[in-house]
Amino acid sequence: MTRVYFFRIIAVAAFWLFLAASILAAEGPTPAAVAGFRDYVGQVETRLAGEHKSTEDFLAPVDRARVKNGEVVLEHLTPENNKELPGALMQDWRGTAFVPAAKGEDFERVMRNFVAFPRIYSPEVLRASVRTMGANHYLVTMRVRQQHVLTVVMDMTYDTTFGRLDAQHGYSLSRSTQITEIDAAGTSRERALSAREQHGYLWRLNNYWSYEERDGGLYIQVESVSLSRSAPEGLGWMIGPFLRSVPRESLEFTLRATRDALKK
Repeated sequence: MTRVYFFRIIAVAAFWLFLAASILAAEGPTPAAVAGFRDYVGQVETRLAGEHKSTEDFLAPVDRARVKNGEVVLEHLTPENNKELPGALMQDWRGTAFVPAAKGEDFERVMRNFVAFPRIYSPEVLRASVRTMGANHYLVTMRVRQQHVLTVVMDMTYDTTFGRLDAQHGYSLSRSTQITEIDAAGTSRERALSAREQHGYLWRLNNYWSYEERDGGLYIQVESVSLSRSAPEGLGWMIGPFLRSVPRESLEFTLRATRDALKK
C-alpha cells in the first residue's frame, strides 16, 4: 500500500466520522461563535480600510519577486488563540498572484461580471444571479459545489461592494449573508436543508479582494475568512487537518481561476 493511498483512506474515514457526528448533533453556530467571527472580521475590515487609503501600503506585504515569477503565495493568518470558537472553527487565509499586462479595469470587468462566474469558476460555481443595489453595490446569489472527499452543494448570498483609491488601486468586499446546504441538488428530490439539518461545512465566508497595477501587470490579493463546524471532541487529530485544508484549497482555486480569467 502506497503512502498516498494510505493517507487517502485515513482522510475518507475521517470525513465519514465527521459526517456521522454532524448528523447526530446538527445545529447552527452558537451565538458566541457568531460574535467571535463578527469581532474578527471587524478587525480585518478596519485593517483593510487603513491599507486602502494609501498607495504605499495598499496590498499586504508579500514577496513580490516570487509572485511576479508566477508563484501563487498563500498565507495562513488565523491567530492561534482566536481560531477555536465554541463548536466552530474560524480560518483566515490570504493569497497573492500576479497577472502580466493586466490592468485595474480588467479586474473590475471580470469581478463585476457575476453571471459569467459559472464559466470562470467552473466546476465550483454552478450558477449565479445578481441584483444591482447601486453603482458599486450588488447582492449576488450563487450555487456552489465543493468536491473534496464528498460533494457538498450550497446556495450562498453575498453583499458585495467595490471601491477605488485611483485607477491603479481598487478593492471589493464580499460578505456572506446566507449559506444554505442543498440536499440532492439537481434532482427531483432537491431541497434546502433546515438550520438543524445542515452539517456545518460552512456557516460564514467573507472574501476581501485588493488589486494594484504595477511592474507591467496587476497584483491581485484576496483574504478569505471562514467559519465552519469544528471537529467533534476526540477526533481533532484525525479530522482537523482535513477541515483546515478545505478553505486553503478553495482560496487557491479561486485565485488561480481569477488570474486565468484576467490573462484572457
